[in-house]
Amino acid sequence: QVQLVESGGGLVQPGGSLRLSCVASGNIFSVNGMGWYRQAPGKERELVAQITNGVGTYHADSVKGRFTISRDNPKNTIYLQMSSLKPEDTAVYYCNADVAVEDSATDSVEYLNAWGQGTLVTVST
Repeated sequence: QVQLVESGGGLVQPGGSLRLSCVASGNIFSVNGMGWYRQAPGKERELVAQITNGVGTYHADSVKGRFTISRDNPKNTIYLQMSSLKPEDTAVYYCNADVAVEDSATDSVEYLNAWGQGTLVTVST
């Protein structure tokens, strides 16, 4: 019913930059809060940044001042601009979204929380 597809991951040297993108598609009625999580090897998944469907944002202390989340509402897309990357930023980055999807068969709206498949960011020399 809804798909989240991330892109933009890759290998970057310490101090470098990357921009991640996440596009939501499907029978979307509306997309509410969206966010980025990451999971490093051997660690639990953690919240990196969130953005409402307005202008409200949250950034984890570990990335504040280095990462910036933004959103293009008409495109149902969020971005994560990552700068001054550190080796400890190495992780699989996942997109998450609260989405309302339309069910044309029942003429109703269903609220879902969806995850993308993840994109790997590796910060290394």
